Formats: sequence, structure tokens, C-alpha cells
Amino acid sequence: MSPNKPPQNIPKAVDPRRWAALAVVLVASFMDAVDVTVVNMALPRIESGVGASASQLQWITGGYALAFALGLITGGRLGDLFGRRRIFLLGVAGFTLTSLVCGVSGSPELLLGGRVAQGAMAALMVPQVLSIIHVTFSERERGKVFGVYGAVMALGTVMGPLIGALIVEGDVLGWGWRPIFLVNIPLGIAGLVAGALVIGESRAERAARLDVVGVVLAAAGLLALVLPLTQGRELGWPAWTYASMGASVPLLASFVAWERRLTRRGGSPLVVLSLFSRRSFAGGQGVQLMFGLASGVFFLSWTLYLQLGLGWSPLRAGLSGLPLSAAMMAGAGLSTQVLVPRFGRVVLQAGAVLATASMLLFLYWASHYGADIAQWRAIVPLVPMGLGMGLIIAPLTDLILSEVPHEHAGSASGLTNTTVQLGQAVGVALSSVVFFDRLGAGGPADQARRMPHAFAGSLWYVAGVFATAFVLLFALPRAAGRKPAGTGTRQRSEERREPVPTA
Repeated sequence: MSPNKPPQNIPKAVDPRRWAALAVVLVASFMDAVDVTVVNMALPRIESGVGASASQLQWITGGYALAFALGLITGGRLGDLFGRRRIFLLGVAGFTLTSLVCGVSGSPELLLGGRVAQGAMAALMVPQVLSIIHVTFSERERGKVFGVYGAVMALGTVMGPLIGALIVEGDVLGWGWRPIFLVNIPLGIAGLVAGALVIGESRAERAARLDVVGVVLAAAGLLALVLPLTQGRELGWPAWTYASMGASVPLLASFVAWERRLTRRGGSPLVVLSLFSRRSFAGGQGVQLMFGLASGVFFLSWTLYLQLGLGWSPLRAGLSGLPLSAAMMAGAGLSTQVLVPRFGRVVLQAGAVLATASMLLFLYWASHYGADIAQWRAIVPLVPMGLGMGLIIAPLTDLILSEVPHEHAGSASGLTNTTVQLGQAVGVALSSVVFFDRLGAGGPADQARRMPHAFAGSLWYVAGVFATAFVLLFALPRAAGRKPAGTGTRQRSEERREPVPTA
């Protein structure tokens, strides 16, 4: 070997800071998951506190999700190009600052602007989490880590309403609803300091300029789709909402055509379309979309059913979600650590069957007992539902990214998060047909009487979506996630040679 030529395959130790880095990015993920739903329980207090109108209240909740969905793909790609740690810390700093703006807002306009900006900052922060995990941990560790990630995201999603209810009813320091935003400030500052110390920098090996045309086309196409879905029911579905959704088709088609052209010319596209040639990636995106659709309908109708149909307080309704969260965490750990490495794809399909069966059980009890349903019957179906979702969500993230090259990790993780967010937006919009149409008009007493019927109708839809996810899982290779027997020793040896991300 030439003395001027660097030796190849030099063994390198794994980054000893990787578990501390994981803790930092998981706290950031938890903050985002909580902020998606924490506002819901505080809306009545926000309405009286800052004088917000009904339309402004809708945008205070929907503006975050809209900005988040529109920016996820771009945020992931920025991490690939300019450094994942750098963009992550920029997102954390922006998320912390915008949380402060929301917490001190004295007008609905300022609160709305703060929420939209908060969603945009989350779009910078969140895609880097999966990317950092993907490039920092060895293949043997990654399944365990993604299991923890799935459990934390599930916990944050379900704990959001509970945390919001506790803060609102507790009236911490007499500040009313404001601490639901201000609590992010100490967490964000701690995350900035810790992240700068323990997260190693990484980026795509062949960094290039940002695909600005792709960003504009993708944002315009997604906005044309998501905006009417967010506002359509509130406004009575005027003609412009249908025109906007129709316009999203050629806009998104133009985006795909541009990305293909840019790839042929050797550029750096916003979305690497060749990723969809991998069965695990393409099939996993379809399943992610189905779970977004299911959760968009279920959690909205379920919250209204418990509070308006059964007369539960916000705190009681929030506490009832704890069994769901615990079951999701248990399912996530069981699937990634024990079941998927042994049995592969069939574990995820068993989870889809379990989630479908839980919705059918809930549907039967809600239809049969109506408003007289016992509390335990309103909670028990959440356990198999959470277990089934946990069996799927945690390993699915790993399977989606398992065949993705490191240089495209940010783009892939941003697209994965966008799929879920768009699914939830569409699910919330479809609730106008599967839930609110059954609920009908009238006063609170009339709607409370019809609430069990409307909720049961939405459960038919949720069960159907879970069943569709079961079918889509056939797109994943049968042995997806399965570890060959006797690979433990070899993988531990390979882990000791894993390269350390450059600081």
C-alpha cells in the first residue's frame, strides 16, 4: 500500500455520547408531540383570555399542524445539506422562542402568528431526530432505539390533552392557559446546551444547494390540499375549497416531474424519488398514511364523545387515555426487542388485526349502551388498540429507514413525518362526513344525545382504515426486520467498528 494513501477499514469506536444525544432528541420529540394536542383542552380559556373568535381558535390549533406539515420535507433536507445537529439546534432555539411568544401573547393575532411560527420551527427540529438516530446508532442498536422513540411519541400524543387539562384546571401561578407554552422554555434551553455538547454533527456526503423550486412546488401543492381540509367544514365547503384541492393535483404532479428532471441532471432533489423503489420504504409510507387517517378521526371524535356525550371533565377524559399510552409503549418495546427480530412482518400485521378488533369491540359497546356505557367499557378497548398500534409504529420507522442511504436520511425522515401529518389532516377533514354529519345540528342537549351514534359511525371508518393497513403491510418483505440466528456476536463486533459522526 502506498504510504501516501490512507488505510482503509480502520476500526473506529461508536460515539460514547450517543445515549446522551438520544435523550436530548427524544425530549425534543416529546415537546413536539405534546404541543400538537395540548392546546385542545385550553381553547375555552384562550377564547375568553385573549378574545379569540371561533375561526381564530381553529387556526390556533390548525396553524401549527399546517406549518409543521408544509415544512417537514424541507427541514429534513436542510439537515442533510447543512448539518443535522446545526439545523436541530436552530429548530430547538426557534421552538423555544416561539413558545415564549405564544405564552405572553395578549391578542389572538399574536398567538396565531406564534403558533404558525412554532410549527415551522418544529419542522426544522423533528426530521433531524430520526436522521440523527439513523446515522449515530449501529444496526443492532437501532431497533431498540426506534422502539423507545415510538413509545415516547405515543406518550407525548396521548399525554398532550392530559397535560393541558392539568395545567388549565390547576391554574399554575394564576397564569391560566399560558404555562402550556411557557413550560417549553426551560426544556428548550436545557436541550440547546445539552445538544451542543453531546450530539455529533453529520450531513450528506455530497452536499449541494437546496432545491428551491422543489420547496415552492411542494409547499404550494401541500398547502392547496391541506388548507381546504382544515377550513372546509368550518366554512361550509365553499367552491374555492374544491378548486384548491383540485389544483393540488397538477401542483404535486409538477413537483414530481421537477424532482425527476433534477435527478437526471445530477442535482440534489428535495425528495429522492428512487427511495420509493424500495418495498419497505414505499409500503411503510402507505401504512403511515393509514395510521394518520385513523388517528385524525379517532382522537377528535373520542375526545368529544367522552366530554360532550358522556359528560366527563377534561381531566377525567385525559386520564382515560393513560391505558392507551401504556399499551402503546408496551407494544413498541415488545415488537422491536422480541417479536419482529424473530417473526418479521407478521408481527406488524398482527398489530393491525388487534387494532381493528379493538375498534369493532368499542363500536359494539358504544352502539349497545349509548350514553349509559360503563367507564370500564369506554377504556378497555383502548388497551388492545394501543398494543396493536405499538406493535406497528415502533418497528415501522426502523423498517422504513432501514434501506435508506445515510446521505438521504433527512429527506426520508421528513417525508415519513409529512405522510403522518397529511394523514391526520385528511382524517380530521373526513370526520365532517363520518362523525359531524351523524351528529347533526341542534343545541348541546340534542348533540349530546346523538353523540354515541355519531361516535359509533366514526369507529366503522377507523376499523376500516386499520384493516387497510393490514393489507398494505403485505408490501413489506416477509422477513422485514427479522434477524438471522447467530448474528448477535457478529453484530456486536461490527458495532465496535461503527464510525463516529464528526463533531
